[in-house]
Amino acid sequence: MHEGAEARRGARAPSLLPTVGSLIAEVASTLEAGGIPEFRLEARDLVAALLDRPRLWPWAHREDGVAEELCAIVRSAGRKRVAGAPFAYAVGRAAFRHLTLDVDERVLIPRQETEELVAAVLEWSVRPGGVAVDIGTGSGAIAISLAHEGEFSRVVATDVSAGALLVAGANARRAAERGSAPVELRHGSLLAPVSELRARVIVSNPPYIAYDEAAALPSDVRDWEPAIALFSGGEGMAFTTRLIADAGSLLEPGGLLAVEVDARRAGIAAELALRDGRYRDVGIRLDLAGRERILLATRKES
Repeated sequence: MHEGAEARRGARAPSLLPTVGSLIAEVASTLEAGGIPEFRLEARDLVAALLDRPRLWPWAHREDGVAEELCAIVRSAGRKRVAGAPFAYAVGRAAFRHLTLDVDERVLIPRQETEELVAAVLEWSVRPGGVAVDIGTGSGAIAISLAHEGEFSRVVATDVSAGALLVAGANARRAAERGSAPVELRHGSLLAPVSELRARVIVSNPPYIAYDEAAALPSDVRDWEPAIALFSGGEGMAFTTRLIADAGSLLEPGGLLAVEVDARRAGIAAELALRDGRYRDVGIRLDLAGRERILLATRKES
C-alpha cells in the first residue's frame, strides 16, 4: 500500500481516468447505501488516507486523475466499511503518536489510552539505557514508539500471535528505515520469551475484557478485532495477574511495570501489586477522560 503511492496519485491525469471528485462521489454512494453516517465526509477521508494526503486535500484536487489501481483499493475499502469494518482496517493503517502503522484484523487498532501508557513510560524514563520489554505487542505500537522516542539500549517485544508479529515486524522495519532504533521481536506467551532478560521497563496492554462482557462491546470491536487480544479469563484479570506476578522476577531493582487496565478493575490490579510485596510506588494513572487506566509499579531495590 505504501509502495508506488506517488505514482498512483497522479497529477492532472488524462480525462479517461476517474477523478478524485468522481471517486469520492462513487464511494459516498456506496457508503450511503450501506447506512454509514456522514458518508460524504467518510468517502473523502478514505480517499485521503489511501493517497497518503491530508484530510482536506481531496476537496482542493477534485479534478485530479486517479489511477484505476488506486480506485479499486478505495472501492474495496468502502465495501469493507459497509460490511462493518472499522475505518482503520478498511484503509489498513492507523495513527499512533508520531507513527503511522499498518494494521489489519490480526492486531488491535491502537488507541489513545495506549498512547497515554507510552507517555507514562517515557515520562518515568528520564535516564538513557536499559532494556524495555513490550508484552503482547500487536501492531508494535508501544515497542516502536519506545524505540523511536525513548533512549533505551534495547527494545524487545513479544506476542503469542505469529500473525501479529508479522504486522509488527513490517511496522518496525519501516520505522527503522526512517531512523528509529530497532525492535527485537519474540514469539510466545506473556514473559516466557524474555525470561533471561533483566528489564528496566516492562510495559503491556494485555487482554482485559471478561468473556461475559463481549455482548456490550461495539460490533466493530467485537466482530472485527482479534479476540485473543481482547478477552481474558479470571473475570478479565488473568493476564494482568500473571504480568504482576512474573514481572517482579525480571525487572531490575528500581525498574518500572506499566500496564493498561480496565477502569472497572484498576483498583484490583493495584491491590495485587501491593500484595505482591516486591513493588513500591504503586499507583493508578488516569486517562484523558478521567478513568483509572494505567497501573504503574516500581520494583523494590531489595
